[in-house]
Amino acid sequence: MRLTPWLIVLPIALVTLIPVAVVVSSLADPDQSIWHHLWQFVLPELLVNTLWLVLGVGLGVTLLGVSLAWLTAACDFPGRRFFSWALLLPLALPAYVTAFVWLGLFDFTGALPTWLRETWNFTAIPEVRSRGGVILVMSLALYPYVFLTARAAFQGQGRRLLEASQALGLTRAQAFWRVALPMARPGIAAGLLLAIMETLADFGTVSVFNYNTFTTAIYKAWFSLFSLPAAAQLASILIFFVFVLALLEYQLRANRSYAASTRAATAPTRIVLDGWRGWLAAGWSLKVFVLAFILPMTQIALWSGDVFAADFDARYWEFAWHSLLLSGLGALLVGVLALALGYAQRLPPGGGLRFSALHFTTRLATLGYAVPGAVLAVGIFIPIAWLDNLFIDHFGAASQILGGTLAVMLLAYAARFLAVSYGPVDSGLARISRGVDEAAQSLGVVGTQRLWRVHLPMLRVSLLTAAALTFVDIMKELPITLMTRPFGWDTLAVRVFEMTSEGEWERAALPALAIVVVGLLPVWLLTKGQDHAIAC
Repeated sequence: MRLTPWLIVLPIALVTLIPVAVVVSSLADPDQSIWHHLWQFVLPELLVNTLWLVLGVGLGVTLLGVSLAWLTAACDFPGRRFFSWALLLPLALPAYVTAFVWLGLFDFTGALPTWLRETWNFTAIPEVRSRGGVILVMSLALYPYVFLTARAAFQGQGRRLLEASQALGLTRAQAFWRVALPMARPGIAAGLLLAIMETLADFGTVSVFNYNTFTTAIYKAWFSLFSLPAAAQLASILIFFVFVLALLEYQLRANRSYAASTRAATAPTRIVLDGWRGWLAAGWSLKVFVLAFILPMTQIALWSGDVFAADFDARYWEFAWHSLLLSGLGALLVGVLALALGYAQRLPPGGGLRFSALHFTTRLATLGYAVPGAVLAVGIFIPIAWLDNLFIDHFGAASQILGGTLAVMLLAYAARFLAVSYGPVDSGLARISRGVDEAAQSLGVVGTQRLWRVHLPMLRVSLLTAAALTFVDIMKELPITLMTRPFGWDTLAVRVFEMTSEGEWERAALPALAIVVVGLLPVWLLTKGQDHAIAC
């Protein structure tokens, strides 16, 4: 039988759709006692906290990302070339790492407040362990999403657009607010939605700050109250918010033809900011860079040096091995699935309507990145537990077979990060002309032979990029690893979580430093891609 695209796409899509459907189906048969407890004691706080967090972080990343993107894309000031790539470096820092560094430095017992009290008897210090503190930290960690997309949008406009606006009587400031900013709105909104999705999915940062959101409530319901139904029903509410954002993102992609696309629009001439304006722009960029990257990196390096001799032992080799093994296996699995998904789009689908359905199913398969890791962990664990109970009841198995294994973790990783790997692979396949396929077919190279001998060599760079991005995302991933790992299977991310849960900031620094160093790899790939895509 001829291999059809549906035999490839549908099973891969089910990896994401099954856990989401399991979570949503928990609403069909709600436990009234659980819902009564949730509505009375849990949901009001979660809804208020989540709303404030989304609004605060959304405003923060927009302010930081758009201002820095405009300065580095459309203006010229001292240090612009450096900040154009350096301001992306906070992407290498997991938000939970920035969180515990800020608490270690600025909490009541931290280094700075203690020094101010003892030296200057200064006690009027803002409380960092607060709603404002977690919003500030997450804004500093997530603004690069908006910076990256907004900067690309501003660079696509060029200087001539502003000159035409000024020729029509607008001042430079009016041209920015009335022309440049509205035209960059799709790019800004795309980065903003990514940042908000990451905010809803975050577990580590809010845990460090003891700030209750849906992700922390799902974890507590499962591991503290031992109620998987309560965790599933909380996850179903969270997934509703995520789907709303996914629909907004889809609509945005359908209407993203704002920016000028002519060659003249990309003229590299920039607005020269001289004198105090240039130094003000440099100072603002430097301030954000120091707070978001230099400060946390310096502090975890210092803490790592302080505890290295006493804390580093054979356990760290085990943590590192577990992290590398999981990240490597996960990147390999996700890369294979992404390649299969992308390659299925090149197979004859058999008609326009079928092609649309196939494309829609592919889109569903890659929606896992919009779903929080805690939700996927619950959605995968429930059917796995059901299968284990089936084995025990009907086949006499002594204990669970699937639950608490690496296979469950890898399935959750595949559902969560397939979109990360699929993007570069699909882009690479799109650059391979159909004429190449026809030439290979005329030479008798067809089917899987064509994939191995023609496409894979041409996709080498795309596959390496996809593997690097997925590898580092899995290395940083906390909720899936924490909630589905086998007993005693600790990783660097889990070690950071355990130490920060006990307030051991210094001891959390060593595994955090290892994660950050690995996390610099995809940031380097992003900056390299920017340099190749747009002349700076």
